[in-house]
Amino acid sequence: MEISGADQHMTEIIRPDVHIEVQVKSESTVKRSDIRTHVLSLLDRHSSVLASYKWTEFDDEFLTRNVESVTITDAVGPKFIDLRVHNLCIHIFSLNDDSPNTLTLEEEEELSAANHWLLPAGEFHGIWESLVYEEDIKTHLLDYVTTTIFFSDKNVDSNLIAWNRVVLLHGPPGTGKTSLCKGLAQKLSIRLSSRYAYSQFVEINSHSLFSKWFSESGKLVTKMFQKIQELIDDKDALVFVLIDEVESLTAARNAAQAGTEPSDAIRVVNSVLTQLDQIKRHPNVVILTTSNVTEKIDLAFVDRADIKQYIGPPSANAIFSIYLSCLEELMKCQIIYPRQQLLRLEELDTMNFMESDVTRLSLMLRKISQKSVGFSGRTLRKIPFLAHALFGKTSTMTVESFLKAMDLAVENQKQEQANLVNCV
Repeated sequence: MEISGADQHMTEIIRPDVHIEVQVKSESTVKRSDIRTHVLSLLDRHSSVLASYKWTEFDDEFLTRNVESVTITDAVGPKFIDLRVHNLCIHIFSLNDDSPNTLTLEEEEELSAANHWLLPAGEFHGIWESLVYEEDIKTHLLDYVTTTIFFSDKNVDSNLIAWNRVVLLHGPPGTGKTSLCKGLAQKLSIRLSSRYAYSQFVEINSHSLFSKWFSESGKLVTKMFQKIQELIDDKDALVFVLIDEVESLTAARNAAQAGTEPSDAIRVVNSVLTQLDQIKRHPNVVILTTSNVTEKIDLAFVDRADIKQYIGPPSANAIFSIYLSCLEELMKCQIIYPRQQLLRLEELDTMNFMESDVTRLSLMLRKISQKSVGFSGRTLRKIPFLAHALFGKTSTMTVESFLKAMDLAVENQKQEQANLVNCV
């Protein structure tokens, strides 16, 4: 049957997207269009791939000279995907390896108010992939900012459909909130590279604005946002602003009015809210905020956040994935040797978690992961290091001996946390 032009168009629309990230070598000077052509040829030769496959070696001399890696990213659905039935979104980028600049507000005092990076930054590379959440938190955050840009490009009236370009991530310390903000900005700078010439990331040093200039804090906040406004005025740039531990700038005004917070805190909150209301008129800015104690944040600020996402401690399944990535890295570095295949949870599930020679080591890791529930992401990624430092007897260990050391490290960490609680 012949398909009409309209039907063909509809078929193209409903094809699911697969994102391909192409990291170009910093010394490469070839045209992006030429890189795209060679990448398409690569994908055509390898159309059925793992959903998270990454090429670092190529059978194409052009790609070998000019490209660091080609990665299938953030694919959802089956483990294997057929690239021929997907809409391929190819994002070509190179990393900026410059150190961050410092934004100052007072020349004579040299007040360090913020750090400033050009994105995508070498310092942020790999953060997004290292963060493991069982829920679709990362996908939701990507979709939010993408929709924000899309609505702005379509000139949707924000008086009729409201969005403020503000994300609030909240939860206990050590759960990866700040890293998630940096990874999100990095990921979107790559995803939107065809829309914006470059991206910038500004991390506000909230505590410095409350140091010896406390009585001037409200004015300093205004000056800080004026600096950010200068960056936003360049419409070719996408600007991400991170306010870490936002409660230090947006302490609840009812506490101040009750006399438990100084009056200057009220001026700071008012200044932040005023600046946010001015910034949201610009389509090329996203405000990312984190908080460990949301009950201390002014409700007017909380209300301005489009997304209020709780980031809690990892579940046992997420911990398993975190530990698995750590063990893969140690095997790659040959600290764990020889390399042995560890099964993913999905593979163990198909075997009903029955113990055999094939599943034994993976089931050991699963038990360690269940024992580690309650640890923060920050603590979890220290466990492999502590396992080697405290319980590793040789420079090179087998997978089984390392898993036993990890089990001891988890017990040690639990005891240390219990001791800290008892001391308090």
